Amino acid sequence: MTTQKKSSQRQGFKTNEYIVYPAHGVGQIVAIEEQEVAGHKLELFVIDFEKDKMRLKVPVAKASSIGMRKLAETDFVDRSLKVVQGRARIKRTMWSRRAQEYDAKINSGDLISIAEVVRDLYRAENQPEQSYSERQLYEAALDRMAREIAAVNKLSETEAVRLIETNLNKGPKRGKAASEDGVNDGETQEAAA
Repeated sequence: MTTQKKSSQRQGFKTNEYIVYPAHGVGQIVAIEEQEVAGHKLELFVIDFEKDKMRLKVPVAKASSIGMRKLAETDFVDRSLKVVQGRARIKRTMWSRRAQEYDAKINSGDLISIAEVVRDLYRAENQPEQSYSERQLYEAALDRMAREIAAVNKLSETEAVRLIETNLNKGPKRGKAASEDGVNDGETQEAAA
């Protein structure tokens, strides 16, 4: 038995508000309902993830312990865009271990951690091709970051992706080191500039 609650706010979250759920990204609280489970009354946030065509019910009492949070503030979004402008920091560990770390950062729900993954896995046009798994992780991180930036700045996701990519290209000249060591001829050097 499910009953809709009239009160629209719990634990600082309210209906129709966009939130970030660590494992799924940006969603919208569409209702707060009460359900009876094994003889106990349970209050649940009903969260829609429109892009994934998914609805999630999260117990109100567990919302903060699982890391559900409000959208980032605009200054935090600006900080994340500064992060993607930084130099990629790639550890010299096996790819499988790095992939796990990247995946954990993406699912942490932390915008700065997600921005670090975007920065580290970004490949400019003149850089070597990514492996399939690198591209998958990059696209997952880019998608999560874009959804939150779009929700905060009231942009479309396409505009948010463009904003992130513009900031990525403001970073240290990606792929320039390869052309500076004299291996490439002048023609390629010009194309990279």
